[in-house]
Formats: sequence, C-alpha cells, structure tokens
Amino acid sequence: MQIVVVGGGLSGSAAAATLAEQGYQVKLITYHDSPRRAHSVAAQGGINAARPMKEGDLDGINQLFQDTVRGGDFRAREASCQRLAEISSSIIDQCVAQGVPFAREYDGTLATRRFGGALVSRTFYARGQTGQQLLYGAYQSLMRQVANNRVKLLPRRDVLELIKVNGVIKGVVSRNLLNGDLEVYTASAVIFATGGYSNIYFLSTNSIKSNASAIWRAHRQGAFFANPCFTQIHPTCIPTGDSYQSKLTLMSESLRNDGRIWLPNQVHDGRQPSDIPEIERDYFLERLYPSYGNMVPRDLASRRAKELCDAGFGVGKDGRTVYLDLRDAIREKGPEDIRSKYGNLIEMYERIVGDDPLSMPMRIYPAPHYTMGGLWVDYNLMSTIPGLFVLGEANCTVHGANRLGANALLQCLADGYFIVPSSINAWLAGQNVSTSTKSIEDACKDALAITRKRIDKIIKVNGHNPVDFYHRELGKIMINRCGISRNKDGLIAGMKEVKILQDEFYHGVRIPSAVDGLNPELEKAMKVADFLELAQLMITDALAREESCGAHFREEHQTLEGEAMRDDQNYSHIAAWEYVKGGKPIKHLEALLFTNLKPTSRSYK
Repeated sequence: MQIVVVGGGLSGSAAAATLAEQGYQVKLITYHDSPRRAHSVAAQGGINAARPMKEGDLDGINQLFQDTVRGGDFRAREASCQRLAEISSSIIDQCVAQGVPFAREYDGTLATRRFGGALVSRTFYARGQTGQQLLYGAYQSLMRQVANNRVKLLPRRDVLELIKVNGVIKGVVSRNLLNGDLEVYTASAVIFATGGYSNIYFLSTNSIKSNASAIWRAHRQGAFFANPCFTQIHPTCIPTGDSYQSKLTLMSESLRNDGRIWLPNQVHDGRQPSDIPEIERDYFLERLYPSYGNMVPRDLASRRAKELCDAGFGVGKDGRTVYLDLRDAIREKGPEDIRSKYGNLIEMYERIVGDDPLSMPMRIYPAPHYTMGGLWVDYNLMSTIPGLFVLGEANCTVHGANRLGANALLQCLADGYFIVPSSINAWLAGQNVSTSTKSIEDACKDALAITRKRIDKIIKVNGHNPVDFYHRELGKIMINRCGISRNKDGLIAGMKEVKILQDEFYHGVRIPSAVDGLNPELEKAMKVADFLELAQLMITDALAREESCGAHFREEHQTLEGEAMRDDQNYSHIAAWEYVKGGKPIKHLEALLFTNLKPTSRSYK
C-alpha cells in the first residue's frame, strides 16, 4: 500500500520512517536536495515535555495542557492540547533512544530551561541547535527505511496540484525542479507536512524556500483553511540591515532566560547602551508583567516592543530596535556558563551584526516567525479532503491564537511519530471501495492539464519586473495591514492593495527562462501567485474576527491597559474557510468547548 508524504522536515520525516516501519511503501517528496535541509533544522530553543526531572518539580501533564490552552488564548481544541501533553514525555524517550544529544546536568540527568508563557522549567534542548539535532534523529530513522527499500526519496520536487477521484485524494502532481518535468505520484493516502506560510511577509525567519503552495492547492481543491489570520511575530530576531535583505535571523527565545529586554526611558536617545545608567533604563516587560517578566508569551513581548518603538523609545539608526542584555547573567554566572548555553547563537549574532553580545547588548526586533493557522483537520489529523492528512505547522490544531514557546517541535514529532501512524491505519482499514485504474488515470490527466495551464499563464505574461519585486511589496502590505496589530480601516485598505498588486503581478512579472529545465524564477512566481490569494483570505479572516485574541490584535478591541479583549460569546470557535471559485469564501465554524479549563482573561502580570 502506497503513501505519499510531502515535506521532509521533522513531522514529514518522522511520519515517513514510522509508516515504513509499519510496512507501508512510502514516497517522500521534498523540494530540498536532502531532508536534512528542511527548515526544521533552524529551530533553536528546545522542545517542551511534561516530565518532572527531580523530586519536588511541579510540572506535569495537566500543567503543560493548561499552559498550552492558556498560551493560545483559548482558541485551540482542548482535546488535541490534552493529547499533546500526554504524548510529550514519550517523545523525549524516542529522541534519547535515537541518540539526540540533549543537554544534561552534571549528574547526567536531562537539563531543562524555561520558555515564554511558562513559570516552570520544562524545555529540553541541545544548546541552540535543538531542531537540527531532532531532525538528524528523524533523518537517521528515515534513511534506515530508505536502505530497507521501504521509503523512496524524491528530492528537488515541488508539489503543485492534487489528484482526486470522487472527492478522495489519490496522489499529487509535482514539478521536477532540475529538468522541469511534471510528474505524477499516486497513493492510497497523502500526508502534507509542508510547514507554515510566514514568508507571505517576505521578510521572516523562515527559509527562503518555505511556501504555502501545497496547502493552498489543497484549499482550492476543497480542504478548509482554518484561522489564517493567526500569525505569530517572534520578539527576538536580528533587525533588517538594509532594504535588499531577503530573510531575517531568529535569536532563540531561550535567550530571555538570561537576557533582560530594555529601552532608554527617554525618547530618541542616541547614546551607546554602555553610556545609559541603570536608573535611565526601562526593563519594560519586567515592569508590565512582574510575575513572568521577560518570559511572557511572544505576542505580548512583540506588541509591547513595537508600541514603545512607535512612541520613539526605540534604538538603532531607524529606531526599530530594543536591547536584549546578558550583562547581569554574565556577572552572576560568568561568561563561560553563558557561552556554554548559547554558544552558537552568540557566534551567529557576532557574524551577522559584528558585535560581541557578551560585551554589549544584542539589538533585536519582532519579526514574522510562525503561523498558527493552516488546513483544518479533525482529531485524527485528516482534512476535509478524505485521505489527506496534514501534520505540523501546516495544520491548525493545538496552538490557538498564539503558539506557546517550544511547542512547535513537540507538535511536529507528536504528529509524525505517534498520531498519524495510528489514525491513517484506522482510515485505510475503513476504505473498502476500490477505485478503477481508468478513473485514476483520468484524474491524473486532469491534474496535469490544470498544472500546465497555471504554468503557461505565468510564463506568457512576459513583463518587466522580477518576482521578488511583487513579493517584497506584498510583504510590506501584509506587515503593515495584517501584522502585529490590525484595525478595520487598515485591513480594508490592505485588501484593496493586495488585489491591485495581484493584477499588476499578472501583467508585469517576468520569467526569464523557458518552462523546461532549472528555473528558480518560475518556482518563486508560482509561490507568490499563491501568496497573493492567501493574503486575501488572511485579511478576510482578520476582518471577520471582531475581537483581540493572542497574536490577532484588533486595535478596536483592547482594554484600557492595552491588553487583548476576547469575545468568548461570539468568537469561541475555529473559523474554517471553504474556497469558492470566483466568489467569496464560505465561513464554517467549529465551536470550542472547554471542560477541564474554563476560559479566563489571560494575565501574565
């Protein structure tokens, strides 16, 4: 029985290896030259688990469950969050057995640290390279199955269309990025593990190749898209250097364990940080949220930093920077202790910025990082297209309106190692109706024709502007209109601007090479075309959700203290959007019911 897995990151590699071990024949499609280059490798800080490490630890399954639901501002499915917390400890066992080199204490026990949105230390880590080490563990399991001829790797391929028969998915169409050939891969079930869509903002912490094309094609074919406006802006990223920059670099949230975030308490203060005395420094997160301090959830830290920079307190040449200062931790613990925890992060920062963060504060600013929205899936991770399962950041399940720090890696491995191998078995066992070969062949021909038509449409434009010109403009619109904060007038204006840009794209974009062969501009153009459509759905969703919750901050709905004001009576639901060709999307609602943890005002003060 054949299964196609699209995406070779943590969830995709884990699912492919586990399903192959169960006896399935698996094809894994990735646009990288190796699954080791998937964006999961860039995750830095750690992975959460409900696993008390010593006597007296207060952490447990219920505490992780509560932090996850509360961190998502009560906009996630309660049952899925409970399952995530229950699975979490087994994931650590799995990774340790694979040889993942987690940090350890002097006595040999696994070390943990705190992450944002939690008061307990439950994040397991491998210095600042946790994602890389977890991915290498999954990759080793995957390559073992490749050697056993149970998994076939299909690198340098981009999935552009779905193949459906009688509403059930039967495979995908991909483009070979080296020779331009369109290829068909049929299967009994398909798994999408293709990541998020933060690159819709152009400048994000995602890899340049990260895109939303696979899930957007699925959406156009009938998969509901849930909560697309829920996008997370990470508070600790290296700011842009110039207008030609193509991506941003993350500085792990774990740095907030030892680093204190501050700004001068005078506007437009041009002094060097070493010249600003302690009494003239505003440690604003510690001032506003004394219980959690610098470890508040990401949406709060990002929004407060932006507000102060907008008010003129920001530092740097454009005033769009705040300080993350390790000075006090170095005095208390010594530079070697700090370097042992964050060595690769310190080296990255020094290489990019040119400053030594052990001798002067880091300069950081919020940047697009993660998307909580994605394809709607049921409890078994199947979308509204039968046979299409969606894993990791590509789905919308456990993170609600704001992902809890260090839960991304947890979700990827839970979906890939534990959940989908069981749920896909159950679904396939219930499929008794065989599909004729002719029906599948006809569906393949139709999908190929649709794909060729899309490619020809873009190639024939023959305009004068490169693809990045339109992608950069789209990013500016989205970060200004649908970024850290949103308002009705801005969203309406943003919708008009995106539609104008979309029209200009289909009249002005230029693809310099032919369809056949290597053509990176065509690859980018296909992705940007999908981003232009997704941007309109994001804005539609943001307009429809007349409340502030988590990372979705509508300026019209806030308390006197500037905190998010939820509307549980009208918006305690997941909004799942159905695509309508040539018309407005249809909104479906999944009501959110809370039995173990009643919704309360989220407070981190």
